[in-house]
Amino acid sequence: MQDTSPNPFPADLYGGRLTIDTDAIAANWSSLKSKLTGGAECAATIKANAYGTGQTETALRLHQEGCRTFFVAVPTEAVSLRQTLPNATIYALDGLFPGTADLLIQHNIRPVLGSLEELKEWAATCTAAGRSFDAAVHVDTGIHRLGLSGEEFLSALADPSLMGAFQPNLLMSHLACGSTPDHPMNRTQLQTFKTLTDPFKGISRSLANSAGVLLGEDYHFDLVRPGISLFGGRAFDHGENPMRPVAKVEVRIMIVRNVPAGDTIGYSAAETAKRPLRNAVVAAGYADGLLRRAGSSDDRPGGFAMIGDHKVPILGRISMDMITLDVTDIPEHLVKRGAFVEMLGPNVAAADLAAYAETIDYEYLTSLGRRFERVYGPLA
Repeated sequence: MQDTSPNPFPADLYGGRLTIDTDAIAANWSSLKSKLTGGAECAATIKANAYGTGQTETALRLHQEGCRTFFVAVPTEAVSLRQTLPNATIYALDGLFPGTADLLIQHNIRPVLGSLEELKEWAATCTAAGRSFDAAVHVDTGIHRLGLSGEEFLSALADPSLMGAFQPNLLMSHLACGSTPDHPMNRTQLQTFKTLTDPFKGISRSLANSAGVLLGEDYHFDLVRPGISLFGGRAFDHGENPMRPVAKVEVRIMIVRNVPAGDTIGYSAAETAKRPLRNAVVAAGYADGLLRRAGSSDDRPGGFAMIGDHKVPILGRISMDMITLDVTDIPEHLVKRGAFVEMLGPNVAAADLAAYAETIDYEYLTSLGRRFERVYGPLA
């Protein structure tokens, strides 16, 4: 599926271009699906505007590829997705906000119930309607965010005042340390989840996020719900990333200038030129999701961009709308006013850039492109 999303201005007016390859997203989903055994379903987690790639475009392409179950975070995302995919199964991970049960039912949204209060409210709605409406129940196995405690979970599922009105269609939990495959907590959570849910084997179960898919069959159960891997990010903190990149950020060069040795660059005079430099200033910054923490100083290197096959370091602070790059050693014909520089993409992995910014690729992907021209197609 290659199609250009509407942009309100002509391309030449944008400081940068964000290209998103939904075919690559679909290929990543199919790759993860191929790892499943025993009939497990591969869903897709597309919260936060599909990790910055566009919820509508991504959902449609994944549905075309064969995905039928989708997870988002908040009810607004779920209702919007329902307008795009009238027949898909849609879960809202953030659960049941007070007083919203009727609206979710109206749009056929399944909340992931993560507390006794939520479960009781949903059961009361089912009782009033005289029928059980689909929803998941989330049990906490050690991450201590959302989810019923083990004791609450077992008590609730044995309570006829709740279960007489409502029968969950999915039991789920979430891994705390999946990105570190050798972490002992993974096996601990797996065993806890099995112990708590084995008595209810007639109900589908889900534990695996992207990392859980790659951890192996023990973690797959009936349904997996990958997120970051669909969008080319790293599921594991270390090792090769088997996923295809799906996004590319290119930004325009505004000016090329010379900086004498000993002069400083950018805000707070953070970086001092150690030799005569030629700098290119590009039209993007932290307001576009290119995080300030990836800037450089005299005390630490910063991230980098690519011009053709040439790696160009970031120099000095990243500001709201501008980044300065060291192009001293780059052929002059490649560094011209108006030319594009790759800030993220096939040659600048989000995970690598995130390491300079002391964060994770999730933050980069979900923050990108507020002011960029947005294009859907291959990352050519």
